[in-house]
Amino acid sequence: MNYWFDIVMMPIQICILLFTIYYFVLSFCGLWVRREKKILTPKTTFAVLVAAHNEAAVIGPLVKNLQDLDYPKEFYDIYVIADNCSDNTAEIAAEAGAIVCERTNDVEKGKGFALEWMFNKLFSMDKQYDAVAVFDADNLVHPNFLKEMNNRFCKGDQVVQGYLDAKNPYDTWVSGTFAIAFWVIDRLYHLAKTNIGLSSVLGGTGMCISTDVLRRHGWGATCLTEDMEFTMKALCEGIKTTWAQDAIVYDEKPLTFMQSWNQRRRWAQGQFDVGQRFIPRMIREAFRQRDIRLLDGCLHLLQPYFLLISTIFVIISYIQFAFPPFYTNIYNFLPHHLMLFIMFGQYILPIIVLAIIHAKWKAWLYMLLYPVFIYSWIPIVFLGFLHRNEHEWSHTKHTRALSYDELIGKEKA
Repeated sequence: MNYWFDIVMMPIQICILLFTIYYFVLSFCGLWVRREKKILTPKTTFAVLVAAHNEAAVIGPLVKNLQDLDYPKEFYDIYVIADNCSDNTAEIAAEAGAIVCERTNDVEKGKGFALEWMFNKLFSMDKQYDAVAVFDADNLVHPNFLKEMNNRFCKGDQVVQGYLDAKNPYDTWVSGTFAIAFWVIDRLYHLAKTNIGLSSVLGGTGMCISTDVLRRHGWGATCLTEDMEFTMKALCEGIKTTWAQDAIVYDEKPLTFMQSWNQRRRWAQGQFDVGQRFIPRMIREAFRQRDIRLLDGCLHLLQPYFLLISTIFVIISYIQFAFPPFYTNIYNFLPHHLMLFIMFGQYILPIIVLAIIHAKWKAWLYMLLYPVFIYSWIPIVFLGFLHRNEHEWSHTKHTRALSYDELIGKEKA
């Protein structure tokens, strides 16, 4: 019995080993930023879109912030999609200077549907744009954002993700650990992949897409993680997502653990949904196009499955010690010190990132609670798997209203 049990466990061990090596090596590719000669002449026109559902508390400061971007005013327009709003989001956005487009649809709810509707509206307008820049209503945006995106589009990129920073990293320990996770992903995943020529992944906000790509291939991304869905759709068409390190958007992080839990559960559901629909297609396209970026995209979609497998492996490992009759020789292949090495990497790499970005002392204190954030992903992913076929969209309430000047003042303090 033990012999056959070992045969079953061997592929699990191999998966854990290969995933660990892959992400560990990939992480080191994000420890530097490539020097480049940037194109500073404005050439790209942008439709700046803000998807807003009952965002009266935060929409005003964002619109005013977007009006002050360091980019010629004739090269961009600000559109707010007041999506199924029951408050005065539309009025506040219009007073702040945005072009407001109100949408009401009780069936097709969610950001993906709102963007699909707005893209079709844009295509029918007399004025046309080279690209769309998409933000969430709770964001604030660095003045150089469009200038940096213009540089990327002038160099031939068609789908670009900006740097996802935090608007409120020091409000609570939850927003703090959430911010640390994003800082780590920014450097050791997005930047790392761009440095070695792989495809990054859209993050839902701070993203820019060529209107030519949208016309040719359509948006069609309406699931719970519309950003990931469009990333994989574009990748299947041979269009990779690139990373703009200096195009910074500040996102409001959840203040409470339950807000964080619900948001991440929605992400997990969406990733499982996208994975089961796109992985087979991407594998076929990878061999047809002979493009390793598609296989790398599959690895991204397999991340939650890897977490499930790793958790099951650890549980079985404890069982084998608690009940000797079930003992196997699995640790002959994947010894104790490799598992400890995996856990060590989960903490040492974030510490390196905090040092690189010169994080405030409070962020270092939040590192003590960072394991709570990391390991809470385990039950979240299990729930995401069980509910992967549910597509009911839920709104995250945003309340942290700051101007860009106030944000910068807090960062310098």
